Amino acid sequence: MSTSGPPPAANCGAAAFCDGFENQAGSTVSGDWGLSFANCQGSGTATVDTAVRHGGTKSVRVDGKAGYCNHVMLKPTKDLSGLGSVWYGRFYVRHSTALPSAHVAFAALKDTADGGKDLRLGGQNGALQWNRESDDATLPAQSPAGVAQSRPLATGTWTCVEFMVDGRGTLSTWLDGTAVPGLTVDGTPTADIDQQWLARTWRPQPADLRLGWEAYGTGDDTLWFDDVAVGASRIGC
Repeated sequence: MSTSGPPPAANCGAAAFCDGFENQAGSTVSGDWGLSFANCQGSGTATVDTAVRHGGTKSVRVDGKAGYCNHVMLKPTKDLSGLGSVWYGRFYVRHSTALPSAHVAFAALKDTADGGKDLRLGGQNGALQWNRESDDATLPAQSPAGVAQSRPLATGTWTCVEFMVDGRGTLSTWLDGTAVPGLTVDGTPTADIDQQWLARTWRPQPADLRLGWEAYGTGDDTLWFDDVAVGASRIGC
């Protein structure tokens, strides 16, 4: 929280969509954003917050609860499906509780080339991971060696998360501008990292970006999101 006025909003670069929630009126998510509850809705909530923010004067606070039906996601109302075969995303996230050992997700992209199933970014075994909903493949593999190639998500501070998803079947992830080896698919199977992921042909075509909280077992958390951008080239922190 700032005590000397809000910091400036983060860079938008050449993003096709860039928003820091500054146009939100009141505490209910509206306008350029909507809420998404897949299949069922429970006790998870998302509200506009002025007390904690990364840039500007507002963010969105997500009170995520354990159990799949308590999930809550927010997503841009703008149609992003025509962005192209290469997607870059950037958002800032601040969360309160260390990632649990159980599987959770705080970001998801609908993959129209994979039956509309989600490509999910979250955590398991205390570290960040990507998960492919269609076959439950993980990146990295959830072995001790694989998890060691990922990183935890810091608590009590803002983290800049960037990703790149390429329709040719590669994926990259950065935290605060630094690439994470365990969250990389480079097309060459590597044991404990993307060997499992590349066990079948994967040619993703994202259609949206959703941010929030899904817990597939245990795992309550309170998170804030701010300064979200999506584009066809890297946007940066």
